[in-house]
Amino acid sequence: ELLEVLAACMRHTQPLAITIDVAADGPAQALTLSVFPTERLLHCSLSLVQLLQGDLSRWRVLQVQPAQLRPPGSPDRTRVGQPLQYTPLAPLLWAVALRGARDDLLPELAGLAAYRVAPGISLSGLDVPAAMAQCINRLRRQTSNLREIAEGPGVGMARAKRLLNALYLQSGLIVSRSHPAATNDGWAGY
Repeated sequence: ELLEVLAACMRHTQPLAITIDVAADGPAQALTLSVFPTERLLHCSLSLVQLLQGDLSRWRVLQVQPAQLRPPGSPDRTRVGQPLQYTPLAPLLWAVALRGARDDLLPELAGLAAYRVAPGISLSGLDVPAAMAQCINRLRRQTSNLREIAEGPGVGMARAKRLLNALYLQSGLIVSRSHPAATNDGWAGY
């Protein structure tokens, strides 16, 4: 699953070449995304606008391997791709978390936990729906569990999980297992 691959890439800070099938219907259409977590860059032959126009919930991972390309500024200039094909990674991470196939929390976020938005996180340039923006503002001020987040106006359980995944991929989520709010009483499936 693409979200899990991206999460592992970010967590281990290993550059990856992820080949995905982006065709919603019809014959497979393979596209390689080179992800550079340390530099927070993405290399793709499509523009970011074109890439994110599709139905991200239908994308399938075909292959994962170490990135063959290098990011701009690398001493190995022969392996640096076309400069115009590099773009910030944040919009892809955000879009895959909010619109991709995964409805559940990533394993590292699941279970009894309380969540808070990390101070100083910048979400500028990302498409943040109004209900989620209100939820993020609340999480900047107070630590909450999944149930409390899901009860926010216009959020619900599925959107709360997607939001937490998205914040985690932006390195903007603090997860506490010992905070008094670290309970999800009454909710199954975590």
